[in-house]
Amino acid sequence: MENIVTSAIAEDYHRKIQESVTAHVAIAGGGPSGLVAAAELASRGLSVNLYEKNLTPGGGMWGGAMLFNSILIEEEFAETAEELGMKLRKYRDSVLLADSVQATAALISRACSAGVRMFNGMAVEDVTVDRYDRVNGVVVNWAPVMKLGMMVDPLMTCAGAVLDATGHPAEIVTRFAAKNNTEITVPGEASLNVEMGEKHTVEHTGMVHPGLFVSGMSACATAGGYRMGPVFGGMLKSGLKAAEEITEYLNKSQ
Repeated sequence: MENIVTSAIAEDYHRKIQESVTAHVAIAGGGPSGLVAAAELASRGLSVNLYEKNLTPGGGMWGGAMLFNSILIEEEFAETAEELGMKLRKYRDSVLLADSVQATAALISRACSAGVRMFNGMAVEDVTVDRYDRVNGVVVNWAPVMKLGMMVDPLMTCAGAVLDATGHPAEIVTRFAAKNNTEITVPGEASLNVEMGEKHTVEHTGMVHPGLFVSGMSACATAGGYRMGPVFGGMLKSGLKAAEEITEYLNKSQ
């Protein structure tokens, strides 16, 4: 039986890797905006690889605020949140509450059910570019290998578009801007302002370089927008907007 366990897992993961060598979209980061974008894109029939360096996708949603596992959704985003599987209850002043564990689990389940290929424990360390400097893939490695600083070469995945959904550090865009001749600057987030932060998260979602997109807190960090704390309506809308713009880009690129 022991050999069957090893053989089954090795064969299945090898199949998954082989199927993911080329994808329509590669997403770095499995927080709320990345999960929403991934599920939406996959539901449109696109092949999507999502790379999350932690063992658990979900980003900062699990812990709510200061480990109080509740989060807020503004009323204007309530319908979207419920369509994504979140269970909401009214609080006051056009604000609703959600259990952060249920909400996060719902987003993960939706992405997996839509057919997103999920690679947890795997990190995007760089992007690939074509001869016109368009981003056309990602460079991946095991997250523990990168954390330990081991000198181990990565592997690559080709993709028609890449989404940086790595959150506050905007890791992919920051690295791309530092290594290439580009006008992109990443000033980082401004201080906390809930209303403006929610607005900026959605407004700044989009393409920052041919083939390279940002969503969620990566969008705020790239544009210098405000942060908003444990309020997640804008993150959901950001993921949906990213999916829409990526779809349009891929259609035009054909």
